[in-house]
Formats: sequence, C-alpha cells, structure tokens
Amino acid sequence: MSASAGTGVFVLSLTSIPVCYLFNSLIYSNSADASFNAGCATVVILAVSACFMIQRKAPVDPLFYVCAVNALLSVVNLIIGLEQDNIIDGFVTFYLKEANPHIKTAHGHMISYWDGCVHYLMYLLMIAAIAWGDSYRAIGLYWVGSFLMRAITYILGNAVGKDGTQIGPLFILHMLYVSMSVWACFRVFNQPSTRVVQSTRVQEAQRTSLSCRPLDLFFIIYLIPALTFCVFRGLVALDCSSRWCQDYIQHYEPYLKDPSAYPKVQMLVSMLYSGPYYIIALYGLLVPGCEWMPDLTLIHSGAIAQAQFSHIGASIHTRTPFSYRVPADRQTVFLLINVLYGLVPQALCYRCSTSPAFFLRPTTDKKGE
Repeated sequence: MSASAGTGVFVLSLTSIPVCYLFNSLIYSNSADASFNAGCATVVILAVSACFMIQRKAPVDPLFYVCAVNALLSVVNLIIGLEQDNIIDGFVTFYLKEANPHIKTAHGHMISYWDGCVHYLMYLLMIAAIAWGDSYRAIGLYWVGSFLMRAITYILGNAVGKDGTQIGPLFILHMLYVSMSVWACFRVFNQPSTRVVQSTRVQEAQRTSLSCRPLDLFFIIYLIPALTFCVFRGLVALDCSSRWCQDYIQHYEPYLKDPSAYPKVQMLVSMLYSGPYYIIALYGLLVPGCEWMPDLTLIHSGAIAQAQFSHIGASIHTRTPFSYRVPADRQTVFLLINVLYGLVPQALCYRCSTSPAFFLRPTTDKKGE
C-alpha cells in the first residue's frame, strides 16, 4: 500500500488548526448546543474530506480510520492546552466557555498535552505502519496502556470529583471517543505477534542464571520497592491515619488532597493495576518461557508513563491551588522519586521487547503442545 493515505491523514489532522480558528470566529452564541453542533459538523466535514483524499487507495484495516479521527482530535486537544495556558488565543475560546469544568483543571491540562503530543505521535506511527503494511502491535499495546489509564482516571475523576454533577452534552462526545478507542484496543489485542527468535537462542537465554543477567537482577530489585511505593500511595489516597502517610501527604504530595479527585483516583487505579503487575513481572523475570511478559510490559509502561506525566505536571501546575502544590523545598525529592518511578518501567519494557528470547518458548515445545 502506498504511503499517500498516511500522508493525507497527517495533512488532514493539521487542518484542525484553521478549522478551530474558523469555528471560533463564526460561533457567537454562548450555548452548549451551538458548540455541540459545531463539533459534530466539524467531524463530519473532515471525515468526508478524508474519504476523498484516500478513495483511490483506501486502507482495509478499520483501525486506520479510528487513528485518523483520533489524530485530528489530538491536535485539537493540544490547541486546548495551549490556549488554556495563554500561549495562543482565539482558537477554542467558544469551547472553553461551554466545556465541562474538568478540562480546566491541572489534570485536564496535562492530558490535553499528552493527547496532543504523545498520543498524536503514536497515532501517526500506527497509521504509517498500516499504510506500509507493517505490524503495529508493539506501538498499539503501548497506546492501549496509555489510553486506558487516561480514560479510567479522567472518567472516574469526573464522576466523584467536586464537579461531578456538572456534566453537559459535550461529555457525550467524549464518551463516543472513548467507546471508539476501546474498540481500537480490542483490535490491537487481536493483531498477531511478529516476535520470532531462533530456538537455539531461546534455549541459550533460558539456561543463563540470574547472576549472569545483571540487568534482570536490577529490575527484580527495583520491582520490590516499586510495589511498596505503589501500595503506600494508594493507602495515602485512602486517607490512611498512619503518621508516615500523613507526613508524606503534607510535606511531599499535598496534591493527593486536591478536591478534583483525579490524583486519588489515579493512585487507586495504579495500586489495583500496577500492584499486581509488579508481582507478575517478578515471576516473569525469574521463570523462563512467560510469553506474555513483553506484551504486558508494553501495556504497563504506556500506562505508567501517562499517569506519571499527568501526576507530576498537575502537582506543580499553576492551575492547582497553591496549598495543594508540592512545596518548593521538597520538589527535588518529589521529582527524583516520581521520574524514576516512571522511567524504569520504560527501560524494562525496552529490555523485554528488544531481547525477548528468555520469555519465549522453544519452537519444539510449541509443536509438542
């Protein structure tokens, strides 16, 4: 398949910039219905334009079109984040006046930037892979973890936070986006794995003792305090009365008390999601032949990257009330711990994805089964 379809989607996603500016200039009403109708009209117009651009060599994979729409929305999210920070003006003023108050929080800012930069890049990579007929399973699984963490935290935070009752018609559009993306997650899961390693390399890697695998030993040592830290922050979010928990939330992460509820929800989701993962990953690093390990690390690394980016950014963002921001004298410790907590899983994911021999089963074993 030619790359013209992928190029067309890239160009199409950038048209959201003048389209946002045009609609912002045309809409003079302050009603939510006008914003809702304008958003629907924009999606329809751009969808029709996309069909004309790729009608000669239309991709067969329906995920291509989902990524195309999501790439367009990612650029819009980036515009929203930039305008809320007063970096640009006059592009989505009409939307911000009628938008749900959740998007105006510090957490909403961070997910706007994450969608507009990281998710946008992942959509373009998946579109390019589909256009060239290559596998997109690896980048797709990373996106699945990132998207699920973002969606679960945002939706639950909206429901239980201080603005839980202020959900307007624009939230319906967001739920349609979530539903479409959840379908894309299942589509990614159904893609066949392209991981192929010679049987002799697999057997050689699995005969290597842990003492001869210093990198794996480092990850095993890391996973134990990471599990402890994950459970500890979950207990802090649950208002544990322990003196250690109270001191931590007061001196290091007061953002966990933010009434928007996003940080609490995120810590609880991380405890229920990352906690079991760390135990399973320990098993996968110790016992050879765990074929699910590379895929699992891809999903988790995407989730933890999104979670830590949003949490770190929101903890020090000016939209967060001053009393809930990280104290200036504790920011170094806060950043060091949280950045390491987010980066080491990326290194583990890279190790499992680039050198998967230890986690695979020899070909003879598969044939025997």
